Amino acid sequence: WKPGSHGSTFGGNPLACAAALATIRLIESGFMQNAAVMGQRMMDTLEDCRHRHPSVGDIRGKGLMVGIELVMNRETKEPAPRLRDDAVNKAFERGLLLLGCGPNSIRFIPPLNVSKQHIDDAMEIFDESLALAEREAGL
Repeated sequence: WKPGSHGSTFGGNPLACAAALATIRLIESGFMQNAAVMGQRMMDTLEDCRHRHPSVGDIRGKGLMVGIELVMNRETKEPAPRLRDDAVNKAFERGLLLLGCGPNSIRFIPPLNVSKQHIDDAMEIFDESLALAEREAGL
């Protein structure tokens, strides 16, 4: 980049540095391990959902950043954007905030300090919400 093309007015100030150091300490003190363990728990639970839900396509992720694709048909992989939106809305009505991404995927990104109970509760709400959305879509 040419000089002046990028700036950071508040970068490097003592407060920003203290916050960055505190974040690094938290990450090094167990958050990364928790992300790996809880992320795997979430992936395993979503894989179990695949057996109950005909709309579950691809499941992918690393750590606590997990995505699930919803399809109208697993063989044709026809995207199911309306089903995705309906499942996200039903989950929100039950207290679970999810984010749609791409045309037909749902992104799960819980905080690094998420507990086993929070993962289990979220997966239960998602399972129920997807079941209702599928039923309404005739799947």
